[in-house]
Amino acid sequence: MLARAPLVVHPAALCRTLVVALTVVGCGAARPSARAGAAAGGPGAAASPARVRSNILRVDYAGSERCAGCHAEIYALWRNAPMHLMTRLPETARIRAPFDGATFHFKNDAALLTEKDGARFVELTSPSGGDHVYRVTRVIGGRYREDFAGVEVGAANPDRELLLPLSYVFETRAFRLKGYSVLVTERPGLRAGGVWNQTCIFCHNTTPYFDSTWGELAGRGAPAYQGEVVDRLLPADRRFHVEIAGDGTRAFIDAVAAEVTAVGGTPAPASDNRAVALRQGIHELRTHFAARHFVEVGIGCEACHGGSRAHADDPRVLPDFAPRSAFLEMRPEPAREVTRAERINRVCARCHQVLFSRYPYTWEGGTRRGDNPGGSSITSGEGRDLLLGGCAREMSCVSCHDPHGEDRRADLDRLATVAGNGTCVRCHAQYAAPAALAAHAHHDPAGAGASCIGCHMPRKNMGLGYALTRYHRIGRPDDPARVERDRPIECALCHVDKSVEDLASTMEHWWGQKYDRAALVALYGSLEARPLQATLERGRAHEQAVALATLGAAKVAGAAPAVARQLVNPFPLVRYYAARALAALRGESCKVDLDRPTAEIAAAVRACVPEAFPEGAPTPGATPARGGDLPDED
Repeated sequence: MLARAPLVVHPAALCRTLVVALTVVGCGAARPSARAGAAAGGPGAAASPARVRSNILRVDYAGSERCAGCHAEIYALWRNAPMHLMTRLPETARIRAPFDGATFHFKNDAALLTEKDGARFVELTSPSGGDHVYRVTRVIGGRYREDFAGVEVGAANPDRELLLPLSYVFETRAFRLKGYSVLVTERPGLRAGGVWNQTCIFCHNTTPYFDSTWGELAGRGAPAYQGEVVDRLLPADRRFHVEIAGDGTRAFIDAVAAEVTAVGGTPAPASDNRAVALRQGIHELRTHFAARHFVEVGIGCEACHGGSRAHADDPRVLPDFAPRSAFLEMRPEPAREVTRAERINRVCARCHQVLFSRYPYTWEGGTRRGDNPGGSSITSGEGRDLLLGGCAREMSCVSCHDPHGEDRRADLDRLATVAGNGTCVRCHAQYAAPAALAAHAHHDPAGAGASCIGCHMPRKNMGLGYALTRYHRIGRPDDPARVERDRPIECALCHVDKSVEDLASTMEHWWGQKYDRAALVALYGSLEARPLQATLERGRAHEQAVALATLGAAKVAGAAPAVARQLVNPFPLVRYYAARALAALRGESCKVDLDRPTAEIAAAVRACVPEAFPEGAPTPGATPARGGDLPDED
C-alpha cells in the first residue's frame, strides 16, 4: 500500500465521499464501532458486518423505491440524475428533440418528427427503403444526446421495438444519423436499426446481474448484450474469472431455468448439462426479455449496489458491490486481495467497458480482437480503461464522479488543474510539495503543465458530442507503448509547435526513456514532422479526430486546408470533428452539409477552402457504403 498524504479535498468531492459512504453503511440501523471493539479487545476486533448472501438473482432485487425511506436525500438526487434517466418513457419524459414537424434530411431520405395526442412519431421516407411510420416508445440518453426506439405503426408485431436511425445532439441542437455516433464507414440511408430489447437494454436499465454472466460462462461465440461480463478484453493479470462454485451446477441450472421462465421462455429439458442449459437460456433471454422484465426502467440503485432485498428487509445486512451467490464465484486470476476501489471500478466497468463498433483499432497500437486490446478511443469505455491503468486498485471512479447525481462541469474542470492534484497526492504524497512536483513534471508547479490529470489522463477520446474527453487509462505520456505505437504524441496536445524529434528527445532527457526512431518515422514519415499535422495525413481515424480537435482549439496557423480535407474522411464521425475544427480556424463555418453524399460534400469543401483540393487533384467520391442492413453498432 502506498503511503497516503493527509486528505485534502474540495467540498464537492467531500460530499461525494459522504454520499458513497452513506450508501454502504446500513439504512439507519445502529451497530457497534469495530474500532472501539478492537481497542477494548471485545468482539468488534474480529467481527465484520453481515453481508447479503445473494445479490444477482431476480428474487434478490427490491427496487429503488425501497431505498427512499432511509436514503431520502440520495434518492431525491438520484431521481433526476442522468444515469437514472438513461431510459425514459416518452409519455412522461422531458424530451429536448423537436417533435414539432422538424425534418432530418439524410442523403435522399428524410425523417419527419411529429407529436399527436401525446404520442410522438418518426416518419421515414426513402426512395430505396420505402416509407415507414414509427411511434416512439423509448427515449435513450439525455445528457449529451437523445436516441429513440419505436414500434412501426401497423406492423404485424406491435411489440417489436426498433432503434430509430437518428440522434439529437445537444451541442449542435441538430440531428445526426445514429450510426455515426461511432466509427463506422458511410451509410446509404435511413433505416430503423436493431431490435431494442436485444441490443442496449442491460446497460441502460436495471436487470438481474445474473443474466449478464451467461455469455461469459458459455464462452466465445455466445450472443451478447451490452453489459455482459467481458473480462477476456482485459490483460490476464486484471481479469476476474466467473465459474460455478463447488457442487453448484444443479443450483446454477435451476437458476437459469427460473430466469428463463420469468421472462416467458422455455427452459432446456431437465439435465445436468450446463452447456445445454446456457445455450437454450441465452437464446430464450434474447428472444423474450422485454421492458416488463426489468427490475426497473433506467439505472436504479441496485444496478450498482447489487440486489439488496435482504438489506432493505434488515438494514443490519449490508449490500455488497461484489457479486454474491451460493453457486457462482467471481474471483481474480491469479488469486489476490481485491480492494474496495477495485470492486467499485468493476461495477462501473459492467457498462463503461465498450470497445465500440467493428472499428478494429485501440490505443497503445492494439486491436479490438487481439489478445491484448488497448484502451478505447471513444466514450463509454472509461471503466475498462481505468482498470487497465496504474491506479485501478487504489482510486475508484467515485473519487472524481458522483454516481448519484450529475457532475458539475466546474468540479470536473478543477480536477484537471493543479488545484485538483489533491486527489492524486492522497497516494502519491511525494509530489505534494511544489519543488517535488516541478522536478517530476518539468513544468511550472503552479501552471497547467503540472496538472496530474493533464498529463496522465490526456484529452484524447471522442465524446458523445464533438468534443474530446479524457482517456481514463491512467498512464504516462512517456510510455513507449504510447509514444511508439499511437499518434499523436501526447505532449503534442499542448506543445503543438514542436517536432516529433523535439518531443522525443525532450522526454528521453527528462524521464530517461529511449525511443525507437525507426518506429517514429513509420508513424509520422519524418522526425521533423509536426505530430498533429502528420497524424491528419497518416493516422487512423481515432487519431485523426484527436489531431483535428487539438489543431482547432489551438487555432494553428496554416492548418485549415489539411483540416478541410478531413470533411470527406471515410469515417463520418471524424468529419464532424473536422467541421468543428475548421470553424474554429476560420472564425466561421463552411456551408457544408455533412448529411449529403460524399461527392457533394467534397464540392462544397472545394468551394469554401480551395486549397484543400488543389487544381488537378481528383475530387473525392463516395466511400463504399456498408452496414445499411446491419443493426446500429452504437
